[in-house]
Amino acid sequence: MARITASVFTSHVPAIGAAMDLGKTEEAYWQPLFKGYDFSRQWMKDNKPDVIFLVYNDHATAFSLDCIPTFAIGTGAEYEPADEGWGPRPVPKVQGHPELAAHIAQSVIQQDFDLTIVNKMDVDHGLTVPLSLMCGEQDPKTGSWPCPVIPFAVNVVQYPVPSGQRCFNIGRAIRKAIESYDEDINVHIWGTGGMSHQLQGARAGLINQEWDNKFLDLLIENPSGLAQLPHIDYVREAGSEGIELVMWLIARGAMSDVDSPAPLPKVAHRFYHVPASNTAVGHLILENQ
Repeated sequence: MARITASVFTSHVPAIGAAMDLGKTEEAYWQPLFKGYDFSRQWMKDNKPDVIFLVYNDHATAFSLDCIPTFAIGTGAEYEPADEGWGPRPVPKVQGHPELAAHIAQSVIQQDFDLTIVNKMDVDHGLTVPLSLMCGEQDPKTGSWPCPVIPFAVNVVQYPVPSGQRCFNIGRAIRKAIESYDEDINVHIWGTGGMSHQLQGARAGLINQEWDNKFLDLLIENPSGLAQLPHIDYVREAGSEGIELVMWLIARGAMSDVDSPAPLPKVAHRFYHVPASNTAVGHLILENQ
């Protein structure tokens, strides 16, 4: 049967994608950030999955204020990079995995979670920047991402947004769904977004390094406790956009130590850096044991 072997957590700052696309990764401002992903790119080569289940949020490209699903799973065969106002990123299209995606949708809905099924959509920086960080630069015409990707979009833009507990629980349901898939494949689940940042208002530019690193500690050691954190704590401590971190709880809820006597996952890599375009960048790789 299918199995989840690892989870990856990373910020998806749009300026990171622009720095890669414009050849600025060796500039003094950006070099320390990209250095933190050197290990991750080699790790991806050494631990290549068959499928990536990638949790992210759409930034008003596939969805608008006209229609905002709380949880949306991509079941299409492929996804084009979205035009976010300055043209699509020069990266390859994303290949989907319709069979596994449809199976997950069926299983998770039968576990009483309501999902929106999306057969066609473009994917924005929320999905493509994590792929670029973990897989390196890819030629849009001749290159390709290392494996199929199942996009899982979460509304953390327009209130009301799902609670951390709801996200943690749906991660548990996704794990059950993947483990019931009747094919021997290796799946990675990624949680993206955050860390602390606020893009507008009197607190624009807020970064809370102490809170971010405590969040990383709890994500590793006590995710069920972290899932109970109320929304107001994210907003107060991590800024208005810090709420994106609830998406990390989906990936963490899918790990094997949750709901079983399995040991805590192995921390293969941990990295934290500020700033990246007024945002704190956090990154973790956890391996099931």
